[in-house]
Amino acid sequence: MAATERNLTKEFITFIQVEKGLARHTLESYTRDLARLHSWALKNNKALSNLSRGDLRKWIASLSRDGLAPTSVARAVSAARGFFKFLMLDGHITHNPAEDLDTPQRFNYLPKFLTEDEINNLLSAPDVSTEEGIRDRAILETMYASGLRVSELIGLRLSDVDLLSGLIVCHGKGSKERRVPLGKSAIHWLQQYSAVKARYGKQSSPYVFLHRGKPITRQLAWSIIKRRSEQAGIKNVSPHTLRHSFATHLLQHGADSRSVQALLGHSDISTTQIYTHITDGHLRSAYNRHHPRAKVIPADVKEKTT
Repeated sequence: MAATERNLTKEFITFIQVEKGLARHTLESYTRDLARLHSWALKNNKALSNLSRGDLRKWIASLSRDGLAPTSVARAVSAARGFFKFLMLDGHITHNPAEDLDTPQRFNYLPKFLTEDEINNLLSAPDVSTEEGIRDRAILETMYASGLRVSELIGLRLSDVDLLSGLIVCHGKGSKERRVPLGKSAIHWLQQYSAVKARYGKQSSPYVFLHRGKPITRQLAWSIIKRRSEQAGIKNVSPHTLRHSFATHLLQHGADSRSVQALLGHSDISTTQIYTHITDGHLRSAYNRHHPRAKVIPADVKEKTT
């Protein structure tokens, strides 16, 4: 990236970090998105500051052709919008080519979630006769009980957890805090894990989940969930699968979408509504199973069709 354009990108990232308080991994994603945009501009012999609306549409199409997920494309478009708005406010350009730029449909997929039986099998996978097994069981129970993002899990501190009240404080995207209740099962395994840490003298760290005395990393959290899910005979499970399962099961058991939105920490209800596609199918299945006339064709209709 040319020095001037690299500096503009760094200025923009610093600006949104200060103004919006975005999380570190979001800032890193925006940096990668703008690097993709710059790479595309170079291939087409264009400078970032000279890109037109038509150029940006071609760039978006190239992202989709390269196999980028719809959500990642939408985030890249958001990064471009913010970047060009910043350039205009700072006087680097006189026209914003990304203004009202169309965003690809973000939610043209259904998030993967586990059935309740699969969740039970996953939770039972760790060998809880070992220290590591108790830790992993506590991690899985906490993620499913609270719908935490993996970044929220690894940053969870002892001061964020109130086992007596059954509440945890999550530090989510944009440094936003939310309070999420914990069920009795998660509380039990967190207590067991706390007792294990006390037994082995590992209570000096302010963080809840540890590996060799240090906070677990995002990569380790992923590997724990992958390994335990494979033990349970379940494929392609990620930390976000547990978050999706948390939300889906709440809605399937009658929780309203606004409550689930608050528990997940979504700022926009439309983000939560991706789960209604799943729960609508669940409700239709339940209706067909239990309503006495869901599959009954009236006798007079039968007569007309015969």
